[in-house]
Amino acid sequence: MKEFKTREFREADVDTVMKINRTCLPENYPSFFFMSIHYKFPKSFLVAGIEDNNNVVGYCMWRIEKGLSSFALRWTKKAHLVSIAVLDEYRRQGIGETLLLKGMQSMKEDYGAHEFILEVRFSNTNAIAMYEKHGYQKIKTLDAYYRDGENAFMMALRI
Repeated sequence: MKEFKTREFREADVDTVMKINRTCLPENYPSFFFMSIHYKFPKSFLVAGIEDNNNVVGYCMWRIEKGLSSFALRWTKKAHLVSIAVLDEYRRQGIGETLLLKGMQSMKEDYGAHEFILEVRFSNTNAIAMYEKHGYQKIKTLDAYYRDGENAFMMALRI
């Protein structure tokens, strides 16, 4: 297992992050989408790197959304995990979990989030287990949420 470090995303990381996104996930975004998240929420768009943090092997990006709470009939500020991915050969080493937790901490401390939300594929049992380990609850099923028709769970965690 190689040692890794996390840091905030930099503009120079966009091509690498897009490659990780395309390699790991079927849902892909154009560069301007990544950059818009970076400009609006720079402290919670994180990358994980090895070899002096220059070899980026994973990322997570969050945004703030205001809307109805997942837990009560009131408006709230939600931290939405837009995307998280780690290259296959670096999985099961705590990188995704570290990115998740540091991103959550930033969304709470830097952006004042009151709850966290995310969508996850039904088939992604490892991710579901990680989210549940950290207190996330399945709150809704999203039928045919993904482009390929797979369903998703919406999961949420109240701070």
